[in-house]
Amino acid sequence: MADGVYRDRIIQLFSRKGSLMLRPMICMILMTVVSHALAQSDQQPRSLDGSNGRDLLLRLYRPQSMLKVPRHVLKQAKFPVVDVHTHFRRFNGRPDRVDEFVGQMDQHNVAVCTSLDGYVGDQLEEHRKLLWTKHRDRFVIFARVPWRGDGSRDDPATWDCHRPDFGHRVTLALTDAKRQGASGLKISKALGLYLRNPDGSLIKIDDPRWDPIWKACGDLGMPVLIHISDPAAFFHPVDARNERWNELRSHPSWSFHGDDFPDREELLAARNRVIRRHPTTTFIGAHVANDPENLGRVAEWFAEFPNFHAEIGARISDLGRQPYTARRWMIENADRILFGTDGPMSPAQLSIHWRFLETLDEYFPYGNSAFPSQGYWNIYGLGLPDDVLRKIYHENAARIIPGVAERLERFKNRK
Repeated sequence: MADGVYRDRIIQLFSRKGSLMLRPMICMILMTVVSHALAQSDQQPRSLDGSNGRDLLLRLYRPQSMLKVPRHVLKQAKFPVVDVHTHFRRFNGRPDRVDEFVGQMDQHNVAVCTSLDGYVGDQLEEHRKLLWTKHRDRFVIFARVPWRGDGSRDDPATWDCHRPDFGHRVTLALTDAKRQGASGLKISKALGLYLRNPDGSLIKIDDPRWDPIWKACGDLGMPVLIHISDPAAFFHPVDARNERWNELRSHPSWSFHGDDFPDREELLAARNRVIRRHPTTTFIGAHVANDPENLGRVAEWFAEFPNFHAEIGARISDLGRQPYTARRWMIENADRILFGTDGPMSPAQLSIHWRFLETLDEYFPYGNSAFPSQGYWNIYGLGLPDDVLRKIYHENAARIIPGVAERLERFKNRK
């Protein structure tokens, strides 16, 4: 109980009629009791430290593995890498940070990064200037759909996507973006989870109004990297059984459980209906098609949709805890999987990616923090064959993303 509540109750007690002589004595006794209770309350968390068999707060748990197994620290990837999932808008106004990151790319054998933050119009020009003024050979850029335009964030009725001919106007904007060198289109999870119609309902992923956009991407040869839905645990109650409880506790807005949000299965089904309707457009499912918990189903989608691929950005935590299934899935579907990080990543985090894909190391952290954010588990290396590594690291990206092949070739030839 908080200090204020105790004080309020004491004031109420002594505001009543009673013996004036007894009040000071009773007050002294009660304040002593309250002080003792508060002191005990303050000390309680410190006693839950697990020492000597005491109970332990989950946030204090720091297990240290006793395993003695081979450990490989890889300073760079075995083959040149194309990272198809990065975000460099955070470097706006800081070309020096771009320079620094390109140096890190060199150290780790990363040939090309795909920045998904291009947008269209003036924002695309700004991003081109940031990345291409000095390092055009190292970056390709994806545009984005300006759903809101100049509308008010809190008033969907003012958003550009609800005005007539929006699809046609985006088609023209994408044509211009292609002329300026954009290689593809990025769709974020806002479509399906945040963007709303004027009546307050969520905009449907497979709304026919957007068909001209998907068709234009096919006509222009611009692949669509599409992030639909989120981890399965984000759609379950945030309780003791949720495997990503700590992440959701830190980011409450990432929880999509409840009646305010659509069912996760419906989101994925709506995305697949778009892919089915547009067989000449190439789609790349972000984050292992946002179903890394069910790789068998992702393989079924590959079989059904020849125009569908997936990248592994920010999901080595899920892949690495199922190493037998993940290794088999990657080998059997090597032509459809691309490398991604959701970076830019630190050098230490990049090294974990190489270790995961190239070695058979066992039971190692997938992040650098004491408790990696996505779940309380460690991962195992896949030890992929060289031919599979080449496809995932760069060959698939060079085949389906415009602008990558020539950049990759120049990177190889400069060594």
